[in-house]
Amino acid sequence: MSIGSRPSAAPLENPLYYLKNMETVVAWVATHHVDLLLEPERACLRDFFELPRPSRALLTRMVMRSGDLFRADKLNYPELGSPEAEAMDKLVTGGWLDTDPLLTLDELFRLFTLAELRPAFAPVLAQAGHVKNLPKARMREVLQDSCDGALTLTGWFGHGIAPVVRVRHMMLFDRIRLMFFGNLRQSWSDFVLVELGHHRYEPVEFTPEARAFSHRSEVDTYLAMHHCRENLDAGMPAAEVWAEVPPASDNAWLASRRDRLLLELGRQAERQGERELALQALAASGHREARLKQLRLLERMKRFDEAWGIAASWQSDELSDAEFQGLARILKRLAVKVGEPAPSAPQVPEIREFTLTLPQTAGSVEAVVRDHLSTPEAPVFYVENTLINGLFGLLCWHTIFKAIPGAFFHPFHTGPADLVREDFVSRRQAGFDECFAALENGEYRENILATYAAKQGISNPFVIWPALNEELLGLALDCIPATDLQVLFERLLLNIREHRSGFPDLVRFYPQNPEDKPRYEMIEVKGPGDRLQDHQIRWLHFFARQGIAASVCYLRWQDSGATL
Repeated sequence: MSIGSRPSAAPLENPLYYLKNMETVVAWVATHHVDLLLEPERACLRDFFELPRPSRALLTRMVMRSGDLFRADKLNYPELGSPEAEAMDKLVTGGWLDTDPLLTLDELFRLFTLAELRPAFAPVLAQAGHVKNLPKARMREVLQDSCDGALTLTGWFGHGIAPVVRVRHMMLFDRIRLMFFGNLRQSWSDFVLVELGHHRYEPVEFTPEARAFSHRSEVDTYLAMHHCRENLDAGMPAAEVWAEVPPASDNAWLASRRDRLLLELGRQAERQGERELALQALAASGHREARLKQLRLLERMKRFDEAWGIAASWQSDELSDAEFQGLARILKRLAVKVGEPAPSAPQVPEIREFTLTLPQTAGSVEAVVRDHLSTPEAPVFYVENTLINGLFGLLCWHTIFKAIPGAFFHPFHTGPADLVREDFVSRRQAGFDECFAALENGEYRENILATYAAKQGISNPFVIWPALNEELLGLALDCIPATDLQVLFERLLLNIREHRSGFPDLVRFYPQNPEDKPRYEMIEVKGPGDRLQDHQIRWLHFFARQGIAASVCYLRWQDSGATL
Protein backbone atom coordinates (compact mmCIF):
# COMPACT_ATOMS: atom_id res chain seq x y z
CA MET A 1 0.00 0.00 0.00
CA SER A 2 1.36 3.43 -0.89
CA ILE A 3 1.16 6.46 1.37
CA GLY A 4 -1.50 8.14 -0.72
CA SER A 5 -3.82 5.15 -1.09
CA ARG A 6 -7.45 5.46 -0.13
CA PRO A 7 -8.20 3.89 3.28
CA SER A 8 -9.91 0.52 3.23
CA ALA A 9 -10.45 -2.31 5.66
CA ALA A 10 -8.81 -5.70 5.31
CA PRO A 11 -10.98 -8.84 5.46
CA LEU A 12 -10.16 -11.24 8.26
CA GLU A 13 -9.69 -14.00 5.67
CA ASN A 14 -6.43 -12.30 4.74
CA PRO A 15 -3.79 -13.82 7.08
CA LEU A 16 -1.95 -10.48 7.04
CA TYR A 17 -5.08 -8.38 7.61
CA TYR A 18 -3.46 -6.76 10.63
CA LEU A 19 -0.62 -5.51 8.41
CA LYS A 20 -3.06 -4.05 5.89
CA ASN A 21 -4.87 -2.20 8.66
CA MET A 22 -1.60 -0.94 10.15
CA GLU A 23 -0.61 0.32 6.69
CA THR A 24 -3.94 2.15 6.55
CA VAL A 25 -3.18 3.91 9.84
CA VAL A 26 0.38 4.87 8.88
CA ALA A 27 -0.63 6.03 5.41
CA TRP A 28 -3.49 8.11 6.78
CA VAL A 29 -1.26 9.95 9.21
CA ALA A 30 1.49 10.38 6.62
CA THR A 31 -1.06 11.93 4.26
CA HIS A 32 -3.17 14.09 6.57
CA HIS A 33 -0.67 15.05 9.27
CA VAL A 34 2.61 15.17 7.39
CA ASP A 35 3.23 18.77 8.45
CA LEU A 36 3.08 17.70 12.11
CA LEU A 37 5.93 15.24 11.67
CA LEU A 38 9.64 15.98 11.69
CA GLU A 39 11.67 14.98 8.66
CA PRO A 40 13.31 12.01 10.45
CA GLU A 41 9.79 10.79 11.36
CA ARG A 42 8.60 11.19 7.77
CA ALA A 43 11.64 9.23 6.63
CA CYS A 44 10.77 6.44 9.06
CA LEU A 45 7.29 6.16 7.60
CA ARG A 46 8.66 6.01 4.07
CA ASP A 47 11.11 3.32 5.20
CA PHE A 48 8.27 1.35 6.76
CA PHE A 49 6.57 0.93 3.39
CA GLU A 50 9.85 -0.01 1.73
CA LEU A 51 10.45 -2.93 4.10
CA PRO A 52 9.77 -6.41 2.70
CA ARG A 53 6.27 -7.53 3.56
CA PRO A 54 7.32 -10.20 6.12
CA SER A 55 9.42 -7.60 7.95
CA ARG A 56 6.58 -5.06 7.94
CA ALA A 57 4.24 -7.72 9.32
CA LEU A 58 6.68 -8.76 12.05
CA LEU A 59 7.26 -5.14 13.06
CA THR A 60 3.49 -4.60 13.17
CA ARG A 61 3.06 -7.61 15.44
CA MET A 62 5.66 -6.23 17.84
CA VAL A 63 4.25 -2.70 17.80
CA MET A 64 0.80 -4.08 18.61
CA ARG A 65 2.01 -5.98 21.65
CA SER A 66 2.60 -4.53 25.10
CA GLY A 67 6.00 -2.95 25.68
CA ASP A 68 8.95 -2.62 23.34
CA LEU A 69 11.11 -5.58 24.42
CA PHE A 70 10.83 -9.02 22.80
CA ARG A 71 12.60 -12.35 23.01
CA ALA A 72 13.59 -13.44 19.53
CA ASP A 73 12.81 -17.08 20.33
CA LYS A 74 9.21 -16.22 21.27
CA LEU A 75 8.29 -14.56 17.98
CA ASN A 76 6.31 -17.18 16.08
CA TYR A 77 4.14 -15.98 13.20
CA PRO A 78 3.74 -18.60 10.46
CA GLU A 79 1.66 -16.26 8.29
CA LEU A 80 4.71 -14.11 7.53
CA GLY A 81 5.61 -16.36 4.63
CA SER A 82 9.30 -16.48 5.56
CA PRO A 83 11.30 -17.40 8.68
CA GLU A 84 11.03 -14.90 11.52
CA ALA A 85 14.84 -14.68 11.68
CA GLU A 86 15.00 -13.46 8.07
CA ALA A 87 12.29 -10.87 8.66
CA MET A 88 14.06 -9.71 11.80
CA ASP A 89 17.41 -9.37 9.99
CA LYS A 90 15.84 -6.83 7.63
CA LEU A 91 14.47 -4.90 10.61
CA VAL A 92 17.89 -4.86 12.23
CA THR A 93 19.53 -3.71 9.01
CA GLY A 94 16.94 -0.96 8.65
CA GLY A 95 17.56 0.31 12.17
CA TRP A 96 14.15 -0.70 13.54
CA LEU A 97 15.52 -2.98 16.28
CA ASP A 98 18.17 -2.62 18.97
CA THR A 99 19.75 -6.07 19.29
CA ASP A 100 21.69 -5.34 22.49
CA PRO A 101 19.39 -3.21 24.65
CA LEU A 102 20.02 -2.28 28.26
CA LEU A 103 17.61 -4.13 30.56
CA THR A 104 16.51 -3.27 34.07
CA LEU A 105 15.87 -6.00 36.63
CA ASP A 106 12.10 -5.55 36.27
CA GLU A 107 12.34 -5.90 32.50
CA LEU A 108 14.47 -9.00 32.86
CA PHE A 109 11.95 -10.61 35.21
CA ARG A 110 9.12 -9.86 32.77
CA LEU A 111 10.96 -11.49 29.88
CA PHE A 112 12.34 -14.66 31.46
CA THR A 113 10.93 -17.55 33.46
CA LEU A 114 11.91 -18.50 36.98
CA ALA A 115 13.78 -21.57 35.66
CA GLU A 116 15.86 -19.31 33.40
CA LEU A 117 16.55 -16.71 36.10
CA ARG A 118 17.60 -19.01 38.95
CA PRO A 119 20.95 -20.19 37.50
CA ALA A 120 21.98 -16.61 36.68
CA PHE A 121 21.27 -15.27 40.16
CA ALA A 122 22.09 -18.29 42.31
CA PRO A 123 25.58 -16.98 43.25
CA VAL A 124 24.19 -13.56 44.21
CA LEU A 125 21.44 -15.14 46.31
CA ALA A 126 23.88 -17.50 48.01
CA GLN A 127 26.25 -14.65 48.81
CA ALA A 128 23.38 -12.77 50.43
CA GLY A 129 22.44 -15.84 52.48
CA HIS A 130 19.30 -16.81 50.58
CA VAL A 131 18.30 -20.20 49.21
CA LYS A 132 18.48 -20.52 45.45
CA ASN A 133 14.87 -21.72 45.04
CA LEU A 134 13.13 -18.51 46.11
CA PRO A 135 9.81 -17.74 44.37
CA LYS A 136 10.08 -15.29 41.49
CA ALA A 137 8.50 -12.32 43.26
CA ARG A 138 10.60 -12.86 46.38
CA MET A 139 13.76 -13.23 44.32
CA ARG A 140 13.12 -9.92 42.55
CA GLU A 141 12.48 -8.26 45.91
CA VAL A 142 15.78 -9.56 47.31
CA LEU A 143 17.75 -8.52 44.22
CA GLN A 144 16.32 -5.06 43.60
CA ASP A 145 18.67 -3.24 46.00
CA SER A 146 21.86 -4.85 44.70
CA CYS A 147 20.78 -4.88 41.01
CA ASP A 148 19.30 -1.43 40.51
CA GLY A 149 21.16 -0.62 37.29
CA ALA A 150 20.58 -1.61 33.66
CA LEU A 151 22.77 -4.12 31.85
CA THR A 152 22.80 -5.80 28.49
CA LEU A 153 21.58 -9.37 28.30
CA THR A 154 25.17 -10.61 28.24
CA GLY A 155 25.87 -8.54 31.32
CA TRP A 156 23.03 -10.27 33.18
CA PHE A 157 23.39 -13.83 31.89
CA GLY A 158 26.65 -14.15 30.01
CA HIS A 159 26.35 -16.00 26.72
CA GLY A 160 24.04 -18.80 25.64
CA ILE A 161 20.65 -17.14 26.31
CA ALA A 162 18.03 -16.32 23.65
CA PRO A 163 18.55 -12.77 22.33
CA VAL A 164 16.27 -9.88 23.27
CA VAL A 165 15.49 -6.97 20.93
CA ARG A 166 13.97 -3.58 21.60
CA VAL A 167 11.76 -1.90 19.01
CA ARG A 168 12.99 1.57 18.21
CA HIS A 169 10.65 4.40 17.25
CA MET A 170 7.85 3.30 19.61
CA MET A 171 7.32 6.95 20.53
CA LEU A 172 6.70 7.67 16.85
CA PHE A 173 4.15 4.86 16.67
CA ASP A 174 2.42 6.27 19.76
CA ARG A 175 2.32 9.67 18.07
CA ILE A 176 0.83 8.07 14.96
CA ARG A 177 -1.75 6.23 17.07
CA LEU A 178 -2.73 9.49 18.75
CA MET A 179 -3.13 11.41 15.50
CA PHE A 180 -5.20 8.60 13.99
CA PHE A 181 -7.48 7.73 16.93
CA GLY A 182 -7.53 11.13 18.62
CA ASN A 183 -6.63 9.47 21.92
CA LEU A 184 -4.17 7.04 23.46
CA ARG A 185 -6.87 5.11 25.28
CA GLN A 186 -7.44 2.92 22.24
CA SER A 187 -4.81 0.31 21.53
CA TRP A 188 -3.62 -0.81 18.12
CA SER A 189 -5.82 -3.88 18.47
CA ASP A 190 -8.90 -1.61 18.40
CA PHE A 191 -8.17 -1.03 14.74
CA VAL A 192 -5.43 -3.33 13.52
CA LEU A 193 -7.03 -6.55 14.78
CA VAL A 194 -10.65 -5.87 13.85
CA GLU A 195 -12.61 -6.22 10.69
CA LEU A 196 -14.04 -2.83 9.77
CA GLY A 197 -16.08 -4.08 6.85
CA HIS A 198 -19.17 -4.91 8.92
CA HIS A 199 -19.77 -1.18 9.50
CA ARG A 200 -20.70 1.50 7.00
CA TYR A 201 -19.36 4.93 7.85
CA GLU A 202 -20.60 8.41 7.04
CA PRO A 203 -18.09 10.06 4.69
CA VAL A 204 -16.62 13.12 6.40
CA GLU A 205 -14.60 15.75 4.60
CA PHE A 206 -11.12 15.86 6.15
CA THR A 207 -9.78 19.34 5.62
CA PRO A 208 -6.74 20.89 7.30
CA GLU A 209 -9.11 23.26 9.11
CA ALA A 210 -11.05 20.35 10.64
CA ARG A 211 -8.04 18.67 12.21
CA ALA A 212 -7.84 18.49 15.99
CA PHE A 213 -4.11 19.19 15.82
CA SER A 214 -2.98 22.22 13.85
CA HIS A 215 0.55 22.36 15.21
CA ARG A 216 3.06 19.80 16.38
CA SER A 217 3.16 21.54 19.75
CA GLU A 218 -0.50 20.56 20.25
CA VAL A 219 0.37 16.90 19.78
CA ASP A 220 3.16 17.40 22.32
CA THR A 221 0.67 18.97 24.74
CA TYR A 222 -1.67 16.00 24.42
CA LEU A 223 1.20 13.57 25.01
CA ALA A 224 2.23 15.55 28.10
CA MET A 225 -1.33 15.40 29.47
CA HIS A 226 -1.48 11.68 28.78
CA HIS A 227 1.76 11.25 30.72
CA CYS A 228 0.18 13.17 33.62
CA ARG A 229 -2.85 10.90 33.58
CA GLU A 230 -0.64 7.79 33.55
CA ASN A 231 1.23 9.15 36.57
CA LEU A 232 -2.06 9.78 38.40
CA ASP A 233 -3.20 6.24 37.64
CA ALA A 234 0.13 4.94 38.92
CA GLY A 235 -0.43 6.72 42.25
CA MET A 236 2.08 9.55 41.90
CA PRO A 237 1.40 12.36 44.40
CA ALA A 238 -1.04 14.83 42.85
CA ALA A 239 1.21 17.74 43.79
CA GLU A 240 3.98 16.33 41.60
CA VAL A 241 1.60 15.77 38.69
CA TRP A 242 0.18 19.29 39.10
CA ALA A 243 3.64 20.70 38.38
CA GLU A 244 3.70 18.82 35.05
CA VAL A 245 0.24 19.83 33.77
CA PRO A 246 0.66 21.86 30.57
CA PRO A 247 -0.76 25.40 30.57
CA ALA A 248 -4.23 26.07 29.17
CA SER A 249 -4.47 25.82 25.39
CA ASP A 250 -6.35 27.94 22.85
CA ASN A 251 -7.28 24.68 21.14
CA ALA A 252 -10.83 24.01 22.35
CA TRP A 253 -10.49 20.26 21.94
CA LEU A 254 -7.27 20.16 23.94
CA ALA A 255 -8.81 22.47 26.54
CA SER A 256 -11.60 19.96 27.14
CA ARG A 257 -9.04 17.18 27.58
CA ARG A 258 -7.18 19.35 30.09
CA ASP A 259 -10.42 19.98 31.98
CA ARG A 260 -10.90 16.23 32.39
CA LEU A 261 -7.31 15.82 33.56
CA LEU A 262 -7.77 18.56 36.18
CA LEU A 263 -11.00 16.93 37.36
CA GLU A 264 -9.18 13.65 37.96
CA LEU A 265 -6.23 15.46 39.54
CA GLY A 266 -8.63 17.16 41.95
CA ARG A 267 -10.14 13.81 42.91
CA GLN A 268 -6.70 12.31 43.43
CA ALA A 269 -5.48 15.29 45.46
CA GLU A 270 -8.45 15.01 47.82
CA ARG A 271 -7.90 11.27 48.27
CA GLN A 272 -4.26 12.04 49.14
CA GLY A 273 -5.26 14.67 51.70
CA GLU A 274 -4.21 17.64 49.54
CA ARG A 275 -7.48 19.52 49.89
CA GLU A 276 -6.21 22.96 48.90
CA LEU A 277 -4.66 21.54 45.76
CA ALA A 278 -7.89 19.68 45.05
CA LEU A 279 -9.84 22.94 45.25
CA GLN A 280 -7.33 24.67 42.99
CA ALA A 281 -7.54 21.92 40.36
CA LEU A 282 -11.34 21.70 40.47
CA ALA A 283 -11.69 25.49 40.22
CA ALA A 284 -9.41 25.49 37.16
CA SER A 285 -11.32 22.69 35.46
CA GLY A 286 -14.17 23.56 33.13
CA HIS A 287 -15.54 20.01 33.27
CA ARG A 288 -19.24 19.90 34.09
CA GLU A 289 -18.66 17.64 37.10
CA ALA A 290 -15.96 19.85 38.62
CA ARG A 291 -18.12 22.55 40.20
CA LEU A 292 -20.34 20.18 42.18
CA LYS A 293 -17.25 18.37 43.44
CA GLN A 294 -15.70 21.71 44.39
CA LEU A 295 -18.82 22.68 46.35
CA ARG A 296 -18.97 19.35 48.16
CA LEU A 297 -15.31 19.65 49.11
CA LEU A 298 -15.78 23.21 50.42
CA GLU A 299 -18.73 21.92 52.42
CA ARG A 300 -16.63 19.14 53.95
CA MET A 301 -13.96 21.73 54.78
CA LYS A 302 -16.67 23.82 56.52
CA ARG A 303 -16.02 26.79 54.22
CA PHE A 304 -19.72 27.37 53.96
CA ASP A 305 -19.73 31.06 52.97
CA GLU A 306 -17.36 30.41 50.08
CA ALA A 307 -19.43 27.46 48.92
CA TRP A 308 -22.65 29.45 49.22
CA GLY A 309 -21.26 32.27 47.08
CA ILE A 310 -20.35 29.86 44.28
CA ALA A 311 -23.55 27.82 44.49
CA ALA A 312 -25.90 30.79 44.67
CA SER A 313 -24.39 32.37 41.55
CA TRP A 314 -24.64 29.19 39.50
CA GLN A 315 -27.18 29.58 36.73
CA SER A 316 -29.59 26.66 36.86
CA ASP A 317 -30.55 26.92 33.19
CA GLU A 318 -27.18 25.44 32.16
CA LEU A 319 -27.68 22.28 34.22
CA SER A 320 -28.93 18.84 33.43
CA ASP A 321 -31.57 17.45 35.76
CA ALA A 322 -29.01 15.43 37.75
CA GLU A 323 -26.80 18.51 38.20
CA PHE A 324 -29.79 20.66 39.14
CA GLN A 325 -30.79 18.08 41.74
CA GLY A 326 -27.27 17.96 43.17
CA LEU A 327 -27.03 21.76 43.33
CA ALA A 328 -30.45 22.05 45.00
CA ARG A 329 -29.42 19.63 47.73
CA ILE A 330 -26.18 21.53 48.38
CA LEU A 331 -27.99 24.88 48.51
CA LYS A 332 -30.48 23.51 51.00
CA ARG A 333 -27.72 22.31 53.32
CA LEU A 334 -25.63 25.46 52.94
CA ALA A 335 -28.57 27.80 53.62
CA VAL A 336 -28.79 26.45 57.16
CA LYS A 337 -25.05 26.98 57.70
CA VAL A 338 -24.92 30.59 56.41
CA GLY A 339 -28.26 31.76 57.80
CA GLU A 340 -29.88 32.33 54.43
CA PRO A 341 -33.40 31.32 53.47
CA ALA A 342 -33.43 27.92 51.88
CA PRO A 343 -34.35 28.01 48.18
CA SER A 344 -37.83 26.78 47.55
CA ALA A 345 -37.87 23.20 46.40
CA PRO A 346 -39.26 22.75 42.91
CA GLN A 347 -42.63 21.08 42.80
CA VAL A 348 -42.24 17.42 41.90
CA PRO A 349 -44.91 16.39 39.41
CA GLU A 350 -46.89 13.24 40.01
CA ILE A 351 -45.97 10.19 37.97
CA ARG A 352 -48.95 8.37 36.50
CA GLU A 353 -49.07 4.66 37.27
CA PHE A 354 -51.24 1.67 36.51
CA THR A 355 -51.03 -2.05 37.16
CA LEU A 356 -51.65 -4.99 34.84
CA THR A 357 -52.13 -8.51 36.13
CA LEU A 358 -51.54 -11.04 33.35
CA PRO A 359 -50.86 -14.75 32.96
CA GLN A 360 -47.16 -15.44 33.07
CA THR A 361 -45.76 -16.29 29.65
CA ALA A 362 -42.37 -16.58 28.02
CA GLY A 363 -40.71 -13.44 26.80
CA SER A 364 -39.75 -10.10 28.27
CA VAL A 365 -42.16 -8.12 30.41
CA GLU A 366 -42.00 -5.30 27.86
CA ALA A 367 -43.12 -7.63 25.06
CA VAL A 368 -45.92 -9.07 27.21
CA VAL A 369 -47.33 -5.62 27.99
CA ARG A 370 -46.85 -4.43 24.42
CA ASP A 371 -48.79 -7.36 23.01
CA HIS A 372 -51.54 -6.97 25.62
CA LEU A 373 -52.05 -3.25 25.04
CA SER A 374 -51.62 -3.07 21.29
CA THR A 375 -54.70 -2.81 19.07
CA PRO A 376 -55.11 -1.99 15.37
CA GLU A 377 -56.51 1.42 16.34
CA ALA A 378 -53.79 2.11 18.92
CA PRO A 379 -50.62 0.16 18.04
CA VAL A 380 -47.88 -0.18 20.64
CA PHE A 381 -44.16 -0.46 19.86
CA TYR A 382 -41.21 -1.43 22.02
CA VAL A 383 -38.76 1.44 21.44
CA GLU A 384 -37.06 2.30 24.76
CA ASN A 385 -34.18 4.66 23.88
CA THR A 386 -34.31 4.14 20.13
CA LEU A 387 -37.22 6.25 18.86
CA ILE A 388 -36.54 9.77 20.14
CA ASN A 389 -32.81 9.33 19.74
CA GLY A 390 -33.38 7.98 16.24
CA LEU A 391 -35.61 10.87 15.20
CA PHE A 392 -33.03 13.29 16.54
CA GLY A 393 -30.19 11.51 14.75
CA LEU A 394 -32.05 11.53 11.44
CA LEU A 395 -33.07 15.19 11.70
CA CYS A 396 -29.65 16.44 12.78
CA TRP A 397 -27.54 14.00 10.76
CA HIS A 398 -25.46 16.56 8.91
CA THR A 399 -24.83 18.61 12.03
CA ILE A 400 -23.74 15.53 13.98
CA PHE A 401 -21.25 14.67 11.23
CA LYS A 402 -20.01 18.21 10.67
CA ALA A 403 -16.23 18.15 10.28
CA ILE A 404 -14.90 20.43 13.00
CA PRO A 405 -11.62 20.22 14.95
CA GLY A 406 -11.52 17.29 17.35
CA ALA A 407 -14.63 15.59 15.97
CA PHE A 408 -13.23 13.15 13.40
CA PHE A 409 -9.73 11.78 13.04
CA HIS A 410 -10.10 9.02 10.44
CA PRO A 411 -12.73 7.60 8.05
CA PHE A 412 -13.92 4.88 10.44
CA HIS A 413 -15.81 6.88 13.08
CA THR A 414 -19.31 5.76 14.06
CA GLY A 415 -19.87 9.27 15.46
CA PRO A 416 -18.00 12.40 16.50
CA ALA A 417 -15.26 11.93 19.09
CA ASP A 418 -16.50 14.92 21.10
CA LEU A 419 -20.09 13.67 21.33
CA VAL A 420 -20.36 13.79 25.12
CA ARG A 421 -18.07 16.75 25.73
CA GLU A 422 -19.39 19.94 27.24
CA ASP A 423 -18.95 22.01 24.08
CA PHE A 424 -20.46 19.52 21.63
CA VAL A 425 -23.56 21.65 21.13
CA SER A 426 -22.01 25.11 21.34
CA ARG A 427 -19.53 24.31 18.59
CA ARG A 428 -22.41 23.26 16.33
CA GLN A 429 -25.05 25.70 17.53
CA ALA A 430 -25.78 27.18 14.10
CA GLY A 431 -26.39 23.71 12.66
CA PHE A 432 -28.75 22.71 15.47
CA ASP A 433 -30.60 26.01 15.08
CA GLU A 434 -31.24 25.11 11.44
CA CYS A 435 -32.52 21.67 12.44
CA PHE A 436 -34.88 23.17 15.01
CA ALA A 437 -36.06 25.72 12.43
CA ALA A 438 -37.24 22.77 10.34
CA LEU A 439 -39.40 21.70 13.30
CA GLU A 440 -40.98 25.15 13.33
CA ASN A 441 -41.58 25.49 9.59
CA GLY A 442 -42.75 21.91 9.02
CA GLU A 443 -39.86 20.72 6.87
CA TYR A 444 -38.66 18.26 9.51
CA ARG A 445 -40.84 15.36 8.36
CA GLU A 446 -39.51 15.43 4.81
CA ASN A 447 -35.96 15.86 6.09
CA ILE A 448 -36.18 12.90 8.47
CA LEU A 449 -37.70 10.55 5.90
CA ALA A 450 -35.20 11.61 3.22
CA THR A 451 -32.29 10.97 5.59
CA TYR A 452 -33.78 7.62 6.60
CA ALA A 453 -33.85 6.56 2.93
CA ALA A 454 -30.46 8.01 1.98
CA LYS A 455 -28.42 6.90 5.01
CA GLN A 456 -29.89 3.46 5.57
CA GLY A 457 -27.42 1.29 7.48
CA ILE A 458 -24.72 3.95 7.98
CA SER A 459 -23.44 4.13 11.56
CA ASN A 460 -24.80 6.97 13.68
CA PRO A 461 -24.53 7.13 17.50
CA PHE A 462 -28.22 8.03 17.81
CA VAL A 463 -29.72 5.71 15.18
CA ILE A 464 -30.24 2.00 15.84
CA TRP A 465 -31.32 0.86 12.40
CA PRO A 466 -32.94 -2.48 13.31
CA ALA A 467 -35.26 -0.64 15.72
CA LEU A 468 -36.63 1.73 13.08
CA ASN A 469 -38.93 1.01 10.17
CA GLU A 470 -41.18 3.04 7.90
CA GLU A 471 -44.35 2.18 9.82
CA LEU A 472 -42.90 3.32 13.15
CA LEU A 473 -41.40 6.48 11.66
CA GLY A 474 -44.62 7.35 9.86
CA LEU A 475 -46.74 6.96 13.00
CA ALA A 476 -44.23 8.89 15.10
CA LEU A 477 -44.15 11.79 12.66
CA ASP A 478 -47.95 11.73 12.37
CA CYS A 479 -48.65 11.57 16.10
CA ILE A 480 -45.80 13.35 17.92
CA PRO A 481 -46.16 17.14 17.55
CA ALA A 482 -43.13 19.11 16.39
CA THR A 483 -43.30 21.14 19.60
CA ASP A 484 -42.86 17.94 21.62
CA LEU A 485 -39.95 16.82 19.48
CA GLN A 486 -38.27 20.18 20.01
CA VAL A 487 -38.42 20.07 23.81
CA LEU A 488 -37.32 16.43 23.81
CA PHE A 489 -34.36 17.21 21.56
CA GLU A 490 -33.45 20.28 23.61
CA ARG A 491 -33.31 18.20 26.78
CA LEU A 492 -31.29 15.53 25.00
CA LEU A 493 -28.70 18.13 23.99
CA LEU A 494 -28.47 19.54 27.50
CA ASN A 495 -26.48 16.46 28.56
CA ILE A 496 -26.15 13.78 25.90
CA ARG A 497 -24.30 11.37 28.17
CA GLU A 498 -27.15 11.37 30.71
CA HIS A 499 -30.21 12.09 28.63
CA ARG A 500 -30.00 9.69 25.71
CA SER A 501 -31.05 6.89 28.06
CA GLY A 502 -33.97 6.55 30.46
CA PHE A 503 -36.78 6.84 27.91
CA PRO A 504 -39.86 4.69 28.56
CA ASP A 505 -39.96 1.21 27.04
CA LEU A 506 -43.12 1.51 24.96
CA VAL A 507 -44.88 4.08 22.83
CA ARG A 508 -48.60 3.84 22.00
CA PHE A 509 -50.00 5.82 19.10
CA TYR A 510 -53.57 7.08 18.62
CA PRO A 511 -53.56 8.07 14.94
CA GLN A 512 -57.35 8.39 14.83
CA ASN A 513 -57.49 10.97 17.62
CA PRO A 514 -58.21 14.56 16.54
CA GLU A 515 -55.34 17.06 16.57
CA ASP A 516 -56.49 18.63 19.84
CA LYS A 517 -56.24 15.31 21.69
CA PRO A 518 -53.09 13.41 22.70
CA ARG A 519 -52.07 11.15 19.83
CA TYR A 520 -49.31 9.23 21.59
CA GLU A 521 -48.19 8.19 25.05
CA MET A 522 -45.06 6.65 26.51
CA ILE A 523 -45.17 3.71 28.90
CA GLU A 524 -42.38 2.47 31.18
CA VAL A 525 -42.80 -1.21 32.11
CA LYS A 526 -41.71 -2.60 35.45
CA GLY A 527 -41.96 -6.29 36.22
CA PRO A 528 -42.25 -7.85 39.66
CA GLY A 529 -39.48 -6.62 41.94
CA ASP A 530 -38.26 -3.97 39.48
CA ARG A 531 -38.24 -0.25 40.27
CA LEU A 532 -37.67 3.04 38.53
CA GLN A 533 -34.11 4.26 38.14
CA ASP A 534 -33.16 7.88 38.81
CA HIS A 535 -32.64 8.80 35.15
CA GLN A 536 -36.03 7.26 34.29
CA ILE A 537 -37.72 9.26 37.06
CA ARG A 538 -36.18 12.47 35.74
CA TRP A 539 -37.55 11.80 32.25
CA LEU A 540 -41.01 11.02 33.67
CA HIS A 541 -40.98 14.27 35.67
CA PHE A 542 -39.94 16.12 32.52
CA PHE A 543 -42.82 14.58 30.55
CA ALA A 544 -45.27 15.60 33.27
CA ARG A 545 -44.00 19.21 33.32
CA GLN A 546 -44.25 19.40 29.53
CA GLY A 547 -47.72 17.87 29.38
CA ILE A 548 -46.48 14.80 27.48
CA ALA A 549 -48.55 11.69 28.27
CA ALA A 550 -46.39 9.13 30.05
CA SER A 551 -46.99 6.51 32.71
CA VAL A 552 -45.51 3.52 34.48
CA CYS A 553 -47.08 0.09 34.04
CA TYR A 554 -46.41 -2.32 36.89
CA LEU A 555 -46.85 -5.85 35.60
CA ARG A 556 -47.94 -8.53 38.01
CA TRP A 557 -48.31 -12.21 37.21
CA GLN A 558 -51.55 -14.01 37.92
CA ASP A 559 -51.46 -16.81 40.46
CA SER A 560 -51.74 -20.27 38.98
CA GLY A 561 -55.34 -21.00 38.17
CA ALA A 562 -56.50 -17.39 38.60
CA THR A 563 -58.78 -15.78 36.03
CA LEU A 564 -58.91 -12.26 34.74
